[in-house]
Amino acid sequence: MKLPLEDLSPKIWNLARILWDYHHTNHTLSPADCILVLGSNDIRVAERGANLYLQGYAPLLVYSGGLGNFTQGVWDETEAEKFAQVAFQMGVPESAVLIENKSTNTGENLRNTQAIFSEKGLNPHRFILVQKPFMERRILATFEIHWPDKEVMVTSPQIPLEDYPNDDISSDLLINAMVGDLQRIKVYPEKGFQTYQEIPQEVWRAYEDLIHLGYDKHLIHE
Repeated sequence: MKLPLEDLSPKIWNLARILWDYHHTNHTLSPADCILVLGSNDIRVAERGANLYLQGYAPLLVYSGGLGNFTQGVWDETEAEKFAQVAFQMGVPESAVLIENKSTNTGENLRNTQAIFSEKGLNPHRFILVQKPFMERRILATFEIHWPDKEVMVTSPQIPLEDYPNDDISSDLLINAMVGDLQRIKVYPEKGFQTYQEIPQEVWRAYEDLIHLGYDKHLIHE
């Protein structure tokens, strides 16, 4: 099922829209101390972080990410290094960028970035986090666990759902990932990985319906 989103059935499209809207935090951005871009398989995330730096939102741009589920064995350099090269090509000076290239998940993104800040004597207080659109809420919940004393805003590439699938992220991958991330939002607070996020009944029903339709490839099995 790797059709463009507009070619999916209206039922699947509508269910996907419910999850997509829920995953967005809809934060309004303002100036910060640091733009922290979490690695992924989506170069548009790197571009969003670089554009925010170039627009003057923060003096420091951090790219964090080793090789994860979607880039291991696919990319020959880490997510952070690949993302940083995008920023440099867009005109971001190397002096403004820090690279954390060891992490393999969201928790490690934050812990490893904290370690780099400690080593360099940096202590930013106000953050803009950048990730894929369907990961906004989950990275917010993870950040609140690891950095509860900091202020945070979350954003992502400003792309509507119908235009988001591309050659790297098919509609199939997108919907499976949204389903898997909603499951993590539900179960990770019990493990201490994230803060609790309320999930409206409509959103949970859409999640269950999508699993019934076969979108279960990104679920965790305990």
